[in-house]
Amino acid sequence: MTRKKVLVTGGAGFIGGNFVQYMVDKYPHYDITNLDLLTYAGDLTKHSGIEGRENYRFVKADIADRDKMMDLFQQGQFHYVVHFAAESHVDRSITDPGIFVKTNVLGTQVLLDAAKAYGINKFVHVSTDEVYGELDFDPDTFFTEETPIQPNSPYSASKASSDLLVRAYHETFGLPVNITRCSNNYGPYHFPEKLIPLTISRVLNGQNVPVYGDGGNIRDWLHVWDHCSAIDLVMHEGAIGEVYNIGGHNERTNLEVVKTIINALNQSEDLIEFVKDRPGHDKRYAIDPSKLTKLGWNPKYTFETGISQTVEWYLNNKSWWERIISGEYQNYFDKQYGI
Repeated sequence: MTRKKVLVTGGAGFIGGNFVQYMVDKYPHYDITNLDLLTYAGDLTKHSGIEGRENYRFVKADIADRDKMMDLFQQGQFHYVVHFAAESHVDRSITDPGIFVKTNVLGTQVLLDAAKAYGINKFVHVSTDEVYGELDFDPDTFFTEETPIQPNSPYSASKASSDLLVRAYHETFGLPVNITRCSNNYGPYHFPEKLIPLTISRVLNGQNVPVYGDGGNIRDWLHVWDHCSAIDLVMHEGAIGEVYNIGGHNERTNLEVVKTIINALNQSEDLIEFVKDRPGHDKRYAIDPSKLTKLGWNPKYTFETGISQTVEWYLNNKSWWERIISGEYQNYFDKQYGI
């Protein structure tokens, strides 16, 4: 059997890290290369269980470094590229948009050039539903693959820009690509500044939980392992050039999410502290994943089963997230929320 070679960018992050583990376990006959710069959200301890595997290796490098990427592609002879690497935190994009343009736009363009130069079977670009902008609160409206792109934050604008570059390289150069756009992920190894792990960690530490505005913003939640299986399917069976939305049909307000976690941990909702809303805060995201469902994918996790599993994971892995929320991260948190 031919050994397929897969490059996963951003494989030390949350979603990319879970995908790396998924691929190493499911496809022992594939060689998985994990490429990551190890910025603040990059963490390799999550991969301690696969570091000795014959089909796994790690490369530290910046996707915007053209020379290094060209060398890596020349040596790697990859069949597939699955591109997660990105600056992804909306709040940080409001504070410093420049790094988002550098990594998410210029970095993607460098990878596309390398993929074009050395030939690949497929370039899978992992994007976000945030590129579509926001929906109103009508429960019958959803993002589809035909929804116009209307990003509202520097983060989502940078991801929309990279989406358009990927499309252009397919249309202009014939590069075989897919674009996936997912709803909000949650699950193991989620960086503690995002809503669900932030809530869990602060509740466990007896601290107030910041909620933007009135907490009424709605998100569609997708377990990261369901996301991994969807990307696997798109990588192998997605039609070249197509966009696939990946959503869990698990819509909740931010306040509902926070209350669910607090109640699961048997703590008081008095821990909730409403803070000033962030600029350009989108009201609602919701995805119609029927195109991907027709390809053969369905999520396994309901929000109830997924959040229970996630809370349990954070209870059993306190040493991982306690290390992360110390030091510089705490300084960022204090500055961001002021509590």
